[in-house]
Amino acid sequence: MEVIIGDRHAQVELVSKEGNKVKISIDGKVHDLDVVMAENGVCSIINEGNSYNAELLRSDNGKKYKVNVNLSSYDLEMVDERDKLMRSRKKNGDLNFSNQLMTPMPGKIVSVMVQEGDEVTEGTPLLTIEAMKMQSVYKATRDCVVRSVLVKEKDTVNSNQVLMILE
Repeated sequence: MEVIIGDRHAQVELVSKEGNKVKISIDGKVHDLDVVMAENGVCSIINEGNSYNAELLRSDNGKKYKVNVNLSSYDLEMVDERDKLMRSRKKNGDLNFSNQLMTPMPGKIVSVMVQEGDEVTEGTPLLTIEAMKMQSVYKATRDCVVRSVLVKEKDTVNSNQVLMILE
C-alpha cells in the first residue's frame, strides 16, 4: 500500500502482527514496533527504544488521517491498489471502465450485496473482496443498473478480472 504524508510517498506493508508487536516495511526497510492503541485514536508507539504518542483522526472512510505527534500535525493518505487503478484510468481518459466493475489485484469474494437487475445509486455497496488480509467494499460510482454479476461468494478472482457489468 502507498502512504502519502505531505509530499512524501512511501510503500508500506504489514509484515506481521502478534499482539502489540508489529513488523512493518517502509520502502523496503523493516521496522519492529510495539504499538498500543488507547481510546479515541490515541496510540503509543515504541520504535528503536524511542517512545511516541500519536493521535489519529480518521476521515474519508479510513483512507485519510490527521496525525498529531509531538506538537506537529501531518495529513496522511493511504492509497490501495484499487485507488491506484482508478486514478490511472481517470488520467488515461478511460471512459468505459465505469460499465465494468473490476478488481485491481487477486483476492477472494467475501460477499455480493446486489443481484442482476438491481437499480443502485451512487455509493451503494456492490461487493466485498479480501486481498492481502484486508477487505475492500466496492461501491457504485454512479446511479446504474446491475446487468450481470459474474462472481459469487468465496470465488477467487484475478487481477483486472471483470466482476460485474453495470449500465
